[in-house]
Parts: sequence; structure tokens; C-alpha cells
Amino acid sequence: MKTVLKYYKPYVPYIIFIVLFLFGQAMCELALPAYMSDIIDEGIVKGDMPYIWRTGAIMIVISVGTLAFAMAGDFLAARTAAKSSRDIRHALFNKVTNFSAAELEEFSTASLITRSTNDVQTVQQTTVMLLRMAIFAPCMGIGSVVRALQTSVSLSWTVGIALGAIVIIMAGSFFLVLPKFKVLQQKLDRMNLIMKERLSGMLVIRAFTTEKHEQKRFDIANWDLTKLNLFVNKAMSFMMPLLMFVMNGVGILIVWAGAHLIEADKLMVGDMLAYLQYAMHVIMSFLFVTMIFIMIPRAAVSAQRIGAVLDVEPTITDPAEPAAFGEAENAKGTQCEEKACGMPRGLVEFKNVSFAYPDAEEKTLEDISFIAEPGKTTAIIGGTGSGKSSLIKLIPRFYDASEGQVLVDGVDIRDITQHDLRQQIGYIPQKGVLFSGTIASNLQYGDSDATETDMMEALETAQATAFIAEKANGLDEEIAQGGTNVSGGQKQRLSIARALVKKPKIYIFDDSFSALDFKTDKALRAALKEKVGDSTLIIVAQRINTIMDAEQILVLEDGKLAGKGTHDELMETCEVYKEIALSQLSEEELERGRK
Repeated sequence: MKTVLKYYKPYVPYIIFIVLFLFGQAMCELALPAYMSDIIDEGIVKGDMPYIWRTGAIMIVISVGTLAFAMAGDFLAARTAAKSSRDIRHALFNKVTNFSAAELEEFSTASLITRSTNDVQTVQQTTVMLLRMAIFAPCMGIGSVVRALQTSVSLSWTVGIALGAIVIIMAGSFFLVLPKFKVLQQKLDRMNLIMKERLSGMLVIRAFTTEKHEQKRFDIANWDLTKLNLFVNKAMSFMMPLLMFVMNGVGILIVWAGAHLIEADKLMVGDMLAYLQYAMHVIMSFLFVTMIFIMIPRAAVSAQRIGAVLDVEPTITDPAEPAAFGEAENAKGTQCEEKACGMPRGLVEFKNVSFAYPDAEEKTLEDISFIAEPGKTTAIIGGTGSGKSSLIKLIPRFYDASEGQVLVDGVDIRDITQHDLRQQIGYIPQKGVLFSGTIASNLQYGDSDATETDMMEALETAQATAFIAEKANGLDEEIAQGGTNVSGGQKQRLSIARALVKKPKIYIFDDSFSALDFKTDKALRAALKEKVGDSTLIIVAQRINTIMDAEQILVLEDGKLAGKGTHDELMETCEVYKEIALSQLSEEELERGRK
């Protein structure tokens, strides 16, 4: 809760003005019943028209003042709530974008979306109510009690009965409904999760003809949420008629008791009507306060869920005093050209690296050591679950090594800022990710200043110019959300082109050629060798023919380095590699590949 409240500090001046405006509104509204009483007792009863006109004019001025104060208070309350909610959403987005993979796994995507939208909206709506009612209702309530007692002490028992009835009704609703609010948010998270899975996996669902199963899953979650909503809404809707019944009943009771006092000459007609209005103000103020206490716990649940995200400290952080590329070489007395000193070259080194995922009992990688040099290709191959993708995710610090060091140009990557490190890396995931926009906007994601020439060169290297030429708008062709209007191979080639536009020193291909045919694969690797041959290429692959010409091949088995060397060396010394090779290609094909 404290985490969320700090986002209201910049708007304290607004809140002060809201308090003043609402206090003015309350004082104006409290003055009107007294003037109404005077009009009746002094004007209407005595037939004094000038007095009625004078008092009526005063009431009109007070009413205009009430309107002005109310509008000003409402405007500032809405502005404060909207701006603070904007700040909270901004903070949530920034926090999530700085999460490492470990933090993203802690919260589901569906839950993060719910917290950033529904929960923030709930906090915003409650903020408006609090700024309006939490200040206005007590002022009106206390003022109305004082005015009512000044008007007639004899009728005070009627208000006591009303407040007692309201307390009983609201207490019952309070303990019945409030525990459901937290469950309601959890049910909403579940609904969003199922919807996200269903929409993103629609083709798989259709391929396996499991529409009915998914429909049943959705119906169960939908009905659970509906039942809970129905329960809450029924309880709230049942409460309001009861409260109105109490208010109307008290009104009748005041008129009945007041008539007896008037008959006994103990009360004036105007005073009875004024007392009736003051009593309604007291009851409405108490009702507003009670409604606020019902809304606060629901908003508190949302605020806690928001705070749970904002309070998480990312495990991947920048060092307090970041190092720079080239410092390690200079510290060792390594000679370098003046222009090259301090500039990254792209040499990647793993020193006795071990890694385990958070809360995992066993290590995913154990004692991995190798060097990937600029101008050379380092390939990584191994069976499913051998740790290939986990290994390359350590280089851009998506995760940190549990033991050992990952170095770039001799500097531990934990001593470099994430921005400086990732600026030197072109990462191409196995599943190409494109954003809604155009082909050009997706390519410029790698370099916002990239020219059309730069983009076309990258597309040519990525073997993507052919299908770009077929597009009516060329680089300005629209890309749908998630790249759904391009094929898997086209998506991969555009992802590769995006990394090429960036022109980094280190390229990481996480099985990025898997959707390409053999001809395109071969042409792409040849073009890469020619265009970015001075960079460090690290390729994770499943296909032997993709990595046969690599200067260094790493073979992983159960998270350990089972072999390291060239294709020919591994065929002689590494049984794991030989088994993988023979399972994909015949000995004749392997022999031709060597030649």
C-alpha cells in the first residue's frame, strides 16, 4: 500500500485545494435548510414577500457557490486520480521492462496485464471517491448533526434509530462481501490466462480438434467469475433498497414526531422541514462513509497486487561503478591502436560457468569453459534439454551465472551496464518476434537511425529481398501484431535482418535457421560470413549441416561440455557429436560435407 501511496505525493497541492473546495461546498449546503426554515416561518407564514425575495436571492447565491465548489472539487479529484494512475501505470511498465526472465516467470503475463489495467482502474475509481466523499461526507455529517441539534433536540432519537439500522445493514454487507474481492481478482487473472492461451494457441487447438475441451475450460473459469460477480452484485443491490427504505422510513418518522411537536407548539413548521433535511444529510453522509469503507478494502487488494510488482527488486542489476570495454586489456598492459582502445571487439569467454534456474534443485549448466573469438563462428549443438538456450541467455544477462564468469573482451559482464552490454549483441531468438507496424519500423528496432540502404543491405544478407519485392508497399508494408501476416521463415529472416541492421560485435542465433529450407540456410550462412565476418558468431543449431563449417563446435550433454573442436575433430573424438551427425546425415553426406 505504501508503495502506491508515494505516487500521490506530487499531487498534495491539488488535494489541499480539494479539501478547501469541499469544505466550502459542505458549508453552503448546510446553510440552505436554515434559510428555507426562515422563508417558511418568517416569510410564508407571515406573508412577508420582500423577506421571501431577499432570502430566496441569498439561497440562489449560496446554490451557485455550492455548484462552483462542487465542480472545482470534482475536477481536481478526477485530475489527481487520472494523473496518479498514469504515473502508476508508467512505473509498472518500467518495472516490468527491467525484469529479468526470473521475475517474469514469477508473475504470469495475464496477471501482469490485469494488474496494469483492472487493478489500476480500481485504484483510480476509489481515489476519486475518496477525494470527494472521504472529505465531504464527514464535514456534512458533523455539520448536519450540530445543526440538527440546534434546530430540535427532541427529534434526535429518530436519527439515532436510522444510524443504528444503517450500521447493522452495512456491517452485514461488510463481512459478507469484502472477502470476495480478493478472490474476484484471482478469478479475473485466471480468465485472462485462459483467454491469452486460447488466442495465442488457436491453430494448435484447431489442429488437435480440442475446441470443445478449451470451450469447457473457458466456461468453467467464466462461470466461476460470473457466480462471484453475481454474489457481490446481488449483495450490493439488496443493500441499497434496504438503505433507501431506512431513509424513507426515518423521513416519515420525523414528519410524524414533528407534527406532534408542532401541535404542542414546541416546534415550528420550518424548523421541522430543516431538521428533516439535516437528518437526511446525516444519514447520507454516514452512508457515503460506509460505502467508502467497502470500496477501500477492494482498492487495497488492487494496491497490494500493484505494490507486489513494484516492490520486486530485479535480480539482474547494473553495477554501482560500471566498467568499460577495453579496461581489462589496458589494465594488463595490452597494446592497442589509439582508435581501438576502449572499443568492444566481441570476444566472449566462459570461465568455469555453472547455472541453475531459480528454485531448481539441479544445475542446468555445469563447469562450461570456452572462448568465442571475433571473426570466427562458434556453434553449439546438443540434444533437447542439454542447456543450449540456457547457455546463450547468459551472454546478454537474461540470467546471471550461478558460478564462474562470463566475460566480453576480458570484462565480467556483471561489471558492465546492461545497456552497454546488449548494445554490442544482436540476439535472434528461435521464434521470431515482430511488432505491429511496418517492415521498416521492425528493422529500425535494431537501429532507429538506419537508412533505407542499411535496411536493404541487411535484408539482402538475410535472404529476404525476394519476398520484400513481392510486397506492394515494400519496406512500408504493414506487419500485423505478432507478425501473423508473414510465414515462419519470413519472420525469422526479418528477425535476422533486424539484428544485422544493429551492426553489433556479437551475433547470437538461437536455432534461428530452423524455419529455413536448406538452400536459404546455406546462402544465408555464406552471406553472414561475407558481411559480418569480423564479428563473433554464436549459433545454436539442431542441424549438423548448419554448423559443419564452424571454426569451433561445442557439444552439450546434460548441461556439461561433452566435446569441443571442429567438425572433423569431433567426428573422431566425440561420440555424442558423432551420434547426432549420423542420425541426420549418412557417412557419404558427411564426407562430402568435409570436402
